[in-house]
Amino acid sequence: MKKRFNTIDGQTLMTMPLQPLDFIIENLLSKGLHILAGSPKVGKSWLALWLAVVVSKGEDIWGNKVKQGDTLYLCFEDSQIRIQNRLFEITDEASAAVNFCTEQATLGGELEERIRTFVEEHPNCVLIIIDTLQMIRGSSTDNSYASDYSELSVLKNIADELEIAILLIHHLRKENDIDPFNRISGTTGIQGAVDSNFILSEDVRGSGQAKLYCVGRDIEYREICLKRNEENIWEVVSDSFKNKDMLLHGIVLLISDFMKDKESYTGSPTELSTLLSVQSSDQISSRLLSKHIRLNLEELRKRCIYADFKKSNGKRIISLSIIRDDSVDNQGTSIGAPDNDPYDPVEVSSS
Repeated sequence: MKKRFNTIDGQTLMTMPLQPLDFIIENLLSKGLHILAGSPKVGKSWLALWLAVVVSKGEDIWGNKVKQGDTLYLCFEDSQIRIQNRLFEITDEASAAVNFCTEQATLGGELEERIRTFVEEHPNCVLIIIDTLQMIRGSSTDNSYASDYSELSVLKNIADELEIAILLIHHLRKENDIDPFNRISGTTGIQGAVDSNFILSEDVRGSGQAKLYCVGRDIEYREICLKRNEENIWEVVSDSFKNKDMLLHGIVLLISDFMKDKESYTGSPTELSTLLSVQSSDQISSRLLSKHIRLNLEELRKRCIYADFKKSNGKRIISLSIIRDDSVDNQGTSIGAPDNDPYDPVEVSSS
């Protein structure tokens, strides 16, 4: 028996229904492995503690919705009394769903087993924070790219296996760099092994004002200006992501408004994006439009709007229909509608 790769062709892949990413913190922290790096005493542990508490309560974080669940904060550089004192500062009441541990465990030792056991005993666990990465690393003197990547890949595989988010607290190098992500301590193997990198950098040392730089596989590049209040909670001053909020989240509302006086619409992704751009006064690319319609099919269906993708005369077409009854098949296409030509991939660039 010959060994073969299990492949899928591009046309099939692009016509499969898109599954929305599963975020713990909407548009910021997805399931997987992530790094939060900052200089010593910048306030990253305060931020980590606050995140653990707020996610356990299911409260919004900087205007982003949260998936509520059990959280675990492995505070290996702190004591219980220090964590207790900090809790009194940032919250009036801590949820029983947030858990703490100060007993150290290392990668390749007991850490992996303890994480699996915790999630087994807390099946609603969504977030584990490890403070810090250095505290869980072994005594190896191998500081190569391969070593960094291999170590973090162990945690990445656990996060994916258990379908949780793991956030590693880490340090920055002292020297400045025009690219803040180049300041992450260690080789680029650390950045490459994780799903997202977050850098917390103070404008002026001790000012309580910082910028959180965010980049990742599942999130757009984002800069969030923060200010630490009297309770040591980081509050948003400004967020670059808000400028794109309409494009990323308003597609459903735009289409709902567009279809309010129509029973159906058929046109190319470019034609539809042009109409919606005029309606919203913001430019919407056909690529983003096609992608986000597929991501929001269920939300559109709740508004009795059904989207269909097909190809006609060599032209990619999006059909929108208002259907106010239950004559809908499992694929979301109205029963009795004309059969499509063989599914065609959604447009990947503006035409």
